[in-house]
Amino acid sequence: MNLFVSRRVLALALTAVVCGSLTACKPGSDSGSGSAMLSGAGSTFVYPVMTRWIEQYSQAHTGTQINYQSIGSGGGIEQVKNKTVDFGASDAALTDAQLQTMPAVVQIPESAGPVCLTYNLPGFTGTLQLSPATLAGMFLGTIKTWSDPAVAKDNPGARLPGLPVVIVHRADGSGTTAIFTDYLAAVSPVWKSKVGAGKSVSWPLGLGGKGSEGVTGQLRQSPGAIGYVELTYAEQNKLPEIKVENAAGAFVAPTAAGSTAAINAFATQLAQDPRASIVNPPASAKDAYPISGLTFLILPKDGPDKTRRTALKGFVRYIISDGQTVAGSLNYAPLPDNMKQYDAAQLKLLTAAGQPLP
Repeated sequence: MNLFVSRRVLALALTAVVCGSLTACKPGSDSGSGSAMLSGAGSTFVYPVMTRWIEQYSQAHTGTQINYQSIGSGGGIEQVKNKTVDFGASDAALTDAQLQTMPAVVQIPESAGPVCLTYNLPGFTGTLQLSPATLAGMFLGTIKTWSDPAVAKDNPGARLPGLPVVIVHRADGSGTTAIFTDYLAAVSPVWKSKVGAGKSVSWPLGLGGKGSEGVTGQLRQSPGAIGYVELTYAEQNKLPEIKVENAAGAFVAPTAAGSTAAINAFATQLAQDPRASIVNPPASAKDAYPISGLTFLILPKDGPDKTRRTALKGFVRYIISDGQTVAGSLNYAPLPDNMKQYDAAQLKLLTAAGQPLP
């Protein structure tokens, strides 16, 4: 089987088999906890690794089917809120205010990764790099062409076309958007005051696309376009990647290692609250990619069905342990040990009909 399979096909038919124990089952065996079907929805950012997690888990566990729908972080949160899924995934952690509107949930970070900026510049074959000020200017509409002096300054000697800049952004509620706009708000006071950050914002200009597929479609048919997607999706679809200048003044490509450096730069803040932003790390993090973010699983704290809840706990336990190796192989930054310990402690809070899970 190829490493990656079409998202569109998998969104319709992705299932895998799991059981409640991470290591007790051999391939083809069952945990003895009974059969259950789990459903999840949300982040497109995490979709490639979620697919692999489910595939790999199915090789060693039977008894429970899992279906994950890649519908965007906002959609996943809504489905958890409406109690129509067993778990959600979001690239934007729920705030204290949002938690007040939800049923009781446990949210845990499960991986991190870079948001990749990509573009459509016919005839340009070099490596494009952009500074924070240039990026903000493009997305605010103050830098209107690729021949602008600010773009030329970021790319000395490069022969860039004089095409108009065409902004492409997500049209749906998106955690990828939350990470990217969080970054723009961190580096541009004008963006922060005029637009702000979130899963959905009032874009000053541009074309909207639903999901990474929609963004890519708009970008490919619009010469001069610039947009953003998750890195694994960009590499799957052979999209060119932009190097972004970090606070240390280095132009850094989007990589898992760059996201790991961003996590390490905010270790103190993350120890106090795992929801802390990791965009725009300080200049001391010389190798950090500045547009990185953590992705979170959102788990209802309680549910009526012990079998399903036990299966869910087993699957999540795999994600935060052995599944981190899989994440590292797919351009995601594995969690540091202290964060995995936090996640394990949060898993103990899950219950079924008010009773602790095995």
